[in-house]
Amino acid sequence: MASTKTWAAPLILLLLLCSVSLEFAAANADDVEPKVEDPEGKVPKTVRCRNKKFPTCYWIPFTCPTACPRSCKVDCEICKPVCHCNKPGAICNDPQFVGGDGITFYFHGKKDKDFCLVTDTNLHINGHFIGRRGDGMKRDFTWVQSIGVLFGTHKLFLGAKKVAQWDDAVDQLAIAFDGEPVSLAITENAEWTAADSSLTITRSGSTTNEVVLQAPNNFKIAAKVVPITKQDSMVHRYGIRDDDCFAHLDLGFRFYALTGSVSGVLGQTYADNYESRAKIGLKMPVLGGDREFASSGLFTTDCAVARFRGVVPSSVEGAVVSDDGDLKCKTGFNGRGMICKK
Repeated sequence: MASTKTWAAPLILLLLLCSVSLEFAAANADDVEPKVEDPEGKVPKTVRCRNKKFPTCYWIPFTCPTACPRSCKVDCEICKPVCHCNKPGAICNDPQFVGGDGITFYFHGKKDKDFCLVTDTNLHINGHFIGRRGDGMKRDFTWVQSIGVLFGTHKLFLGAKKVAQWDDAVDQLAIAFDGEPVSLAITENAEWTAADSSLTITRSGSTTNEVVLQAPNNFKIAAKVVPITKQDSMVHRYGIRDDDCFAHLDLGFRFYALTGSVSGVLGQTYADNYESRAKIGLKMPVLGGDREFASSGLFTTDCAVARFRGVVPSSVEGAVVSDDGDLKCKTGFNGRGMICKK
């Protein structure tokens, strides 16, 4: 009996210590094995295919690649999540361009200035750049805050409003067509159609600040207003303050009637015989041309490389127009493509 009593007390104490240790471990499980997080410190984002034309993929949830939590889309045709900002025709971040040839480059431009992004016989797109210079930096950080689109005899404006504190539930898009504000209901798939044009504007995605603008046989633009987060500012030394989160546009373009002489910062990459001038070997290849692409306003066509004449797409001599053939391009806009380069 004495031997049994000798071992009982230490055994009970050991069991109590084990129990407390297990409870402590359970309470702090996140500290021991943290959840996989994206670069902004959030649980990985999930997205769904929202195109009913692809029933085998429709409404299936996907986990976004950690490399693109903010710009993740589902390519319903291949039923796979993709980084929208890595697709040809994309303009994102500090402006990072993905050309029609698939090569990524940077064009910084200058803050508070306008630059020609695309210019062709029936399509001219200028972008207004905003920016700031971080402490100790030699150049301005810039972002595309708005675009002015000229096609036919029409003018389309799309911009991000100036915002201090970001709330994705609040509509921060400003849209106008031929000088008149466009009122678009804040519900998914809400659609607005121009009275005297085939232009349609559709609220897309699962957030308030995403839209798709489409003029058949001419262009399709996917746009999303995004802020500079505190995490972005800290990592890249942007120096963003509390009075302005520098809301800007992430853009994806698809073109249906470009000619071989198209130009502009992005447009030139779709031209015949285009060869990239960016130094590809660099970690961050930069394309210059501030003077070549500079415009005096958001709706002016006075850049040195301007091509705009305002003609109807189907009458453009030498234009490449999409049809219902088998040609397909993975540009982030489910469906047929018209310009598949390299």
